[in-house]
This record gives sequence, C-alpha cells and structure tokens, in this order.
Amino acid sequence: MAAHFGRRLRKGAATTAVAAAAVAALSASQAPGATGDDHGRQATAGASAPVPDPTGDDATGNSPYYTDLPPLNSPNPSPSPSAGTPVAQGAAEAGIPATVLDAYKKAEAELRASKPGCNLPWQLLAAIGKVESGQARGGEVDASGTTLRPILGPVLDGNGFALIKDTDHGAYDGNAQYDQAVGPMQFIPSTWAWAGRDGNGDGKKDPNNIYDAALAAGHYLCRGDRDLSQAADLHGAILGYNNSQDYLNTVLSWMEYYSKGTYSVPDGTGTAPGHRSDDGTPRTTPSTPAEPANPHQGKPGSKDQGGRPSPSPTPSKPGGGQDGGDPAPRPPGTPDPTTPTPTDTVDHLENAGTATAELTATAGDAFTGTISTRAETKAGAAVAKVRIRFTISGDTDATFTGGEDVATVATDSKGVAKAPALQAGEKTGDFKVTATVVGRSLKGVDYQATVTERPADTLTATTNGDTPLTCTPGGEFADQVQLKATYKGAVADKVAATATLLKSATDATENDKGPYFKDATTGKAVRTLTGLKTDAKGLLTLPKLYADDTTGTFLLRVTTPGGGTLTVQLRVAADGTATASPSPSPSASAGS
Repeated sequence: MAAHFGRRLRKGAATTAVAAAAVAALSASQAPGATGDDHGRQATAGASAPVPDPTGDDATGNSPYYTDLPPLNSPNPSPSPSAGTPVAQGAAEAGIPATVLDAYKKAEAELRASKPGCNLPWQLLAAIGKVESGQARGGEVDASGTTLRPILGPVLDGNGFALIKDTDHGAYDGNAQYDQAVGPMQFIPSTWAWAGRDGNGDGKKDPNNIYDAALAAGHYLCRGDRDLSQAADLHGAILGYNNSQDYLNTVLSWMEYYSKGTYSVPDGTGTAPGHRSDDGTPRTTPSTPAEPANPHQGKPGSKDQGGRPSPSPTPSKPGGGQDGGDPAPRPPGTPDPTTPTPTDTVDHLENAGTATAELTATAGDAFTGTISTRAETKAGAAVAKVRIRFTISGDTDATFTGGEDVATVATDSKGVAKAPALQAGEKTGDFKVTATVVGRSLKGVDYQATVTERPADTLTATTNGDTPLTCTPGGEFADQVQLKATYKGAVADKVAATATLLKSATDATENDKGPYFKDATTGKAVRTLTGLKTDAKGLLTLPKLYADDTTGTFLLRVTTPGGGTLTVQLRVAADGTATASPSPSPSASAGS
C-alpha cells in the first residue's frame, strides 16, 4: 500500500508550512496534465493570503475533519472494480461511490446553469465530501442518496470544539442542547436552515441526502458572485466552509487528485479515511447508531406522519464525550459550556439606523440602503460575536447578494450586524426582512422594503412616421404600432405599459366603439391592454388593431410608470384612408 504523506496531520499540531509543504510534495510527485473533467484548470497547491468567509457563518461550525492526504502516485482510472475485489491504493482512493459521484456531477451541472460565473468543478465537491465524511462513509447511501446511518459531528459544546447551542430543536441532529454537523457534507443546522437545497426533486431539503447536501454545498461555495476559477475566490470559499489553513490545503490536495482522474465504484465499496484533525485516531462507529428525526415528518421524536423518535446525540465522528463517560479534557482557551455565551447575554435587538426610505429600489436594481441590527443586553450594552440571521419574506423575488433569501452575519465590536446588500427582482411591491438571533427565541426586528416598477419618462412612436395605416370599417390596420421607451435619455427595458383606446382627448375612459384589440384567448374585442413590457432595447410592439363599423378619428394612449405617455390618432374611413399617427397633443375626439 502506498504511503500517505502526513497521514497523521493534526489541526493545531501541524503548522501551515508543513501542510503547504505536504501539498507541494503531492503536486511535485504527480505528472502534469488533467482530464477533461477539470475544465482546463488545476487547483493551486498552496494558499496565498487566504481570506475566511466574511459572514462568520461557516458551513460546518469548524467541526473536525479527516486529514488523510491522497497517495503520492497518480490515480489510475481503471474500470470500476466489483465489490470485494482488491485494488491498489491509488486506484481505490480515486474511486468514488456511484451515487455520491452522480450527486456531485448533478450539482455541478445545476450550478453551471444557475450561476455560470462561479465555475464550480465537481472535483471541489468531491474533495470536501472526502474530507468531511469520506464520501458518505464510502457510499453508505440508499438508492435516493440518503445515508443509511446518520453522520454526525461531535457535539459543539465548547469542550474542545466550537460552542454552538441548539438552533434547530434537535430536528436535524437529534440534540436539543447543542448543534452538531450533519450529513455527508457536514452542515450545522443553523447554516442548513438557509443553505439547504432540494437536489433530488423530492420536495425535501435533507442534509442527510447526498444530492441535497452536494447542491447546498455548491450554492454555499458560489455565494457572493465568486468565481472559483480564481485562486483567491476558491480559497475564500473553502475557508468559509471550515476556517482552517490545514483544511484548505487538504481540500486543495484532494481536488487536484480527483482532477487527474477518477471513476465510480459500487455504493458501499469506497475507501474511508481514518485520521482526523481533532485526535488523529481512526473513526469509530457506535454499536447502535442513532437516527435523527426527519424534520419533514412532524416534530422530533413524534410518531406523526411517520416521524422517528428523537435519538440520543451520539456522534459518528469521535469526540465530545458522548460515550457516557467523562467529557474529554477542555484545551486551554476553549469556552466553558456552563459560562454564558455572548448569545446568552442578548436581551433584545434594535434597528441600528436603517431608515425605511432607504429600502426602496426599482425592479432589477440593487438597494442602496443597508439593513443594520444591533444586539444589546438588558442594560443596552452592545454584544459582539452574536450570529444574526436576516430572512426575506413576502411575495417577492428580491434576494441578498448571491441569490439567497437568508443570510447570517456576526455582530461586530459595536454589536452591529449588517445584512448583505439587497437585490430587487422583477416582482414589485412590499416585502419584509426580519433579523433574529441564531440560537435564541427573542423577538426579531422587521424591516419593510419596497420594489417599485421600472420607469420610463418618454415614449416615442417608431413605426411608419407619417405614412398612413390603411383600414376600412370592419377591417384591420395593416401595421402594428411600435414605440420606444427611455428614462432620462437611456433605454428603458422591461418597463410595464398600458394601452387604452380612449373616448376622447378630454375623457380618458375606455371607449366602447371604434378600433379594438382582440383577446388572445377568446378573440373578443378589448380596448385596454395591461401587462405589456418593453424589450431589452426599450421597444414595444402592440398587437394588431381591428376596426368595427364605426368611422371617424379615435385615440390610442400608451402610458408607463415614470410619466411616459404617447397618444396615437387612429382614423377609420369608408374610402380606406384610415391613418395611424402619433399626436402629442390631440384635439380630435373619438367618432368625429
């Protein structure tokens, strides 16, 4: 069996230099060149000036991870071995369980369609899946991609790990006291609450399902308009997943390894890593694995709708004193779980100066105002390092930067958390952003925001000029009216417009005779059209106009938000000299 370089690398025990050297040695030992699956790029071995995720909302809660590095020999993408067939280590490490590999590739395809600028390679998801769970314990998943046994990280009770008190009432991790990372991509419940995705189309967002978890990981990595083909964005995304330089180097090494060749192996036959960042010992599996409650089937522990009883919080990753014995010794500097955390001291949230007037934007534009919330004690003192969750609700397609409708941000030294910038969608109207404290049931702070319609202040007719449109009573106008919309001299695209055939210049109510449009479904005469929109060039072509038996001059008026108005004179004559021409200040009345 080929040797692993730095096989017992430990978080905190190995320096960044050692980790970087390990990756460099790996890179030097492998022949250059990549398969077509790496999209023409290879991961940079060492990290340069890595920047952690700015939101303070890492995916895993900085839970422990597997530190095993790839073999020094290049992978050998040979045909998939059958179950039980011995293979060389390099070939075994290159094999990824079929369902797990399919989930990674499907997630890549979805992200390349929805966020093409992110350039997410599936090899990055595979690298993170290897480091977080050993590819779902070597592919221990059912046909739908759900793990056969729970994969839980250590209890994040501050005893050697981060201190994150329960945020999901045990729905995902079965622990109503503290959070634990869950599933093959190891999301903590508070992050899954906003990052979760339905990757297999079953209507659920389950962190224990590899399709859901892989797609969620992809969207998580692609936040904030990242381009993962750029080293700085790639490193920042990985550090956002788990803020450790050693973790970054380990993930990059597996990403490069998988980029040089891999293949699928039967589910359940993949190789599982054995060394971890918290203690370096091989993983242990509880004799009676617990099954967390299904959050989609009633409350944890209930029997309603097929729900399962809530399990004891036994992790399938070692650590956290969950074997019934004494807790593991707490390293110096780690928080005492009995001591109140900053989150425990928060009494209420306050609006930190956001004015409602600042939260208005035109459809498709970015909001210029920023939502800020301050966490305070009962005495009004600021509370730093508290996770504030901002949630968008209402009938809206507005999002935060990066396309999410939920974002979590840690308060700064002044107790203030600023939500990411809001981006208006195409739906107009009011919506709400609510700020709450993660892990507490305190009253939130609501912020009202508004998306207004795209405006146009000028409408100009572009068809026919002074050339008459011919029509006789009972006929149809030969040409369609076209106009162009502008706003402050610039093209006004996607602007809503209303077209109405008026009774007269002084009576803007809808006419009941003369020219008309046809309803697209019934073919009946209609004299008001709504829901019209200009195209990308600001142009709008109205449907065909028809004439009844009434002769005379008639008025068609088109209006837009922002004050744009165009009035067109239409004339129907028995001799066929009907015309359609723009009239900025019409004086003729209908039917004259």
